[in-house]
Amino acid sequence: MDAAFFDMDGLLVDTEKVWLKIETEVMKVLGGVWTPEHQTHLVGGSMERTVDYMLAVSGSSVAPEVLRGWMIDGMVAELAGGVQTMPGALELLGDLRAQGVPIALVTSSLKEIAESVLAAVGREHFDVIVTADDVTRTKPDPEPYLTAAALLGVEPVRCVVLEDSPNGVAAGTAAGCAVVAVPSLLPIEPAAGRLVVSSLTEVDVARLRALVPPASM
Repeated sequence: MDAAFFDMDGLLVDTEKVWLKIETEVMKVLGGVWTPEHQTHLVGGSMERTVDYMLAVSGSSVAPEVLRGWMIDGMVAELAGGVQTMPGALELLGDLRAQGVPIALVTSSLKEIAESVLAAVGREHFDVIVTADDVTRTKPDPEPYLTAAALLGVEPVRCVVLEDSPNGVAAGTAAGCAVVAVPSLLPIEPAAGRLVVSSLTEVDVARLRALVPPASM
């Protein structure tokens, strides 16, 4: 295994409930109603997709850039109070670091939001950070994971992606990586090159290495 790529929201940190809170509050300002079912349409997606969907659901005429600003400000303010890491995440990061495996954080969230999470979790866990601001196409496009691999100078086929959403799994698979899926709000089925577990506590470095094909001679 040449590198491990961690998603952020829902995989590294328990922020899906934070997103739901901020989306609900902003939707009230827009004059609409927001439910957990609405949120499932946005799991693993970009801010642009979130803004477009919220405007469509609410029927509001608020400018997209204004709504985008409300969402960013709300998330940054909420995350300033701290974040909860997902079970097993910090332990796995520590074990990977101890064994010298390069690690990238690859998220569809904007840089401002990722920085708020990293301030709480610790940037030192990651060799490379790839956010929505660093790519032209976000997940499910493979560009974010291909970008991380290029920055680390590794081959995607020898890397493992850890994800919680179908969009993220699709991106990792399209990039050519092995994938560990820890489903959060949406189900993810096992498939070739994909391990599905209920928690990162079920995964260790040896299990990740076993997902990667042997290096060609």
